[in-house]
Amino acid sequence: MSEHHDDGTPGSDPKNANMLLTQTKPHEEAFNREPHLQPGGLQGKKMAEPPRIKYLRIALQLVGVTFIFGIYALTLVWPSGWSWHTGHTPHYLQMILGVYATLGVFLLIASRKPLANLTLIWFTVWSSVVHAAVMAAQALANPEDIAHLWGDVPALFLIAALLASLTPRGAVAEGC
Repeated sequence: MSEHHDDGTPGSDPKNANMLLTQTKPHEEAFNREPHLQPGGLQGKKMAEPPRIKYLRIALQLVGVTFIFGIYALTLVWPSGWSWHTGHTPHYLQMILGVYATLGVFLLIASRKPLANLTLIWFTVWSSVVHAAVMAAQALANPEDIAHLWGDVPALFLIAALLASLTPRGAVAEGC
């Protein structure tokens, strides 16, 4: 007679050892699974990010800094192409500078983890398109504002196109 001790620990009974491993394996995998974007075998190791995400990160930083500092500087250097109300600093300009500076700060924060901030990036894209379209219509309707068609209007369309071209969509974005 073989000596067998069933002390209740997994694997103590050779007949049940395989069954216990099979039963606990899915449970263990569910809690030990690495994030979806890391390929198997490289968990825990620092991987190089895809070039598109690297460029998105850089674009977010450039746009963020431009929104914080560049818009005001451009209203001083080229007011006819960047400031809608010339003369002293009007209330409208202060308001729009505050909104864009705030968005710029959040774009800088988003540049750390762009895939975790896709909603903010797409908000920036679409709000830039809408803002540029409204400004273009106003510039066309008012001859005194026509210089905006060569200033802030194309700049916002360019920012929107740049961020849209670098931001993942569909299955790539859903895997984040």
